[in-house]
Amino acid sequence: MAKIDLAAAAVRSGTTYPAPYDVPCRDRYKLRLGDAAGLTDVGVNLLTLTPGVWSSQRHWHRQEDEFVYVVAGEVVLVTDAGEEILRAGDCAGFPKNDGNGHHLINRSNTDALVLEIGTRAPGGDHATYPDIDLLLDPQKGGWTHRDGTPYPPRQG
Repeated sequence: MAKIDLAAAAVRSGTTYPAPYDVPCRDRYKLRLGDAAGLTDVGVNLLTLTPGVWSSQRHWHRQEDEFVYVVAGEVVLVTDAGEEILRAGDCAGFPKNDGNGHHLINRSNTDALVLEIGTRAPGGDHATYPDIDLLLDPQKGGWTHRDGTPYPPRQG
């Protein structure tokens, strides 16, 4: 494939998390580079986090590896071990099924750009959110409470 036309790449903004868990991630933007390249086994996104915005709720995946590389700016990586600052040129990886919940928060005063790379599990992946009453379960149609009860569909 030739060079990716960034202007033609889809942008996904916000999140599909159910309320109230969507609030800290509403202003995130992902340029879907892997989709633009036609990739099906690996997801690649250029994530923009404006000041105060989170990459996600803290989570871990059962079947998908994840890797992040900070392109510009500064973010705080939050894991089970605590918090550490990642600056441009820093990276981190999260093996599937390790149980170490993680996410990024932009606590700086400028935008941060982060390259996200992750495998795509056939049929979808299960994700666990250890700090909140939330699971991602594709067999149950998406977002559920920890007891398996589905969240109502998003309105609007």
